[in-house]
Amino acid sequence: MTKTIDTSSSVSFAIVAKVKDYFQLMKFTLSFTVVFSCVICYLMAPKVVEYNWLMIILFFIAGLLITGSANAINQAVEKDTDAVMKRTAKRPVASGRMRAEEALYFAAITGVIGVIMMWYFFNLSSALLSAFSLFLYAFIYTPLKKINSIAVLIGGIPGALPCLIGWVAGQDSFSAGGWVLFAIQFLWQFPHFWAIAWVAHNDYSKAGFKLLPNETGPTKFTALQTIMYSALMIPVGLLPAYLNMSGQVSMWILLACNIFMVIQSIRLYKEMTVKAARRVMFSSYIYLPIVLFALLANKIPGA
Repeated sequence: MTKTIDTSSSVSFAIVAKVKDYFQLMKFTLSFTVVFSCVICYLMAPKVVEYNWLMIILFFIAGLLITGSANAINQAVEKDTDAVMKRTAKRPVASGRMRAEEALYFAAITGVIGVIMMWYFFNLSSALLSAFSLFLYAFIYTPLKKINSIAVLIGGIPGALPCLIGWVAGQDSFSAGGWVLFAIQFLWQFPHFWAIAWVAHNDYSKAGFKLLPNETGPTKFTALQTIMYSALMIPVGLLPAYLNMSGQVSMWILLACNIFMVIQSIRLYKEMTVKAARRVMFSSYIYLPIVLFALLANKIPGA
């Protein structure tokens, strides 16, 4: 009897461990954040006049499967470099708990199911955009990280496409609103990602990644680039008001958030420290949900 219980416990533990590995393989927290912006932009589309929770859940699941697929491919391809970096060494493929082939099978299944769901429940345009985003992230951006820092620019496209995908899925068209949301998230990624690359520079360098604008590491030039892209976010942040996507309150919220990002970037230029880079990084984490919720609130009467 004891042996049966022990065997059952071992099987249960193995199943739980495998599920945890799959969650880690798809980078669940990161995937959730990406799909969050996708869903918010879907809800912003003028044609989405009622919140159909079944459709929202289906959209979330499809987005999670596609994003998880891209992240699984990323981990299978980068298993050797992940193994030498402290923050990624415990990932399932890098640590040896999962074979790269298993990760790729998982990626193929989740990616195909996610794209089909996007096409069947929403529209072909959002499905094709999703497939393109997956391809660009997994097969262009991922290997390019070791070749040239232009990878950040290329990676910014699939990083911002969730906003456009959400809008197209809800609106059934590539209208201006979707492109504005794409532009906001595209520009936001530069101060966000360069701050992360600044903080994790030693780890990234050990793995051979070239992610900062200057190959010598964190420099004044990197900080200037961060200021430039943060400043570009100010005029782009006014476009929703021009297109009647935001009211007075949300317009001022966007303006305040964008100015705040510029201030943090200027502080990075002045101080040139990891602490200042962390401020930019955490500011960017706060920025995106505030901006997206402010824009979504414009659809609420009286907002």
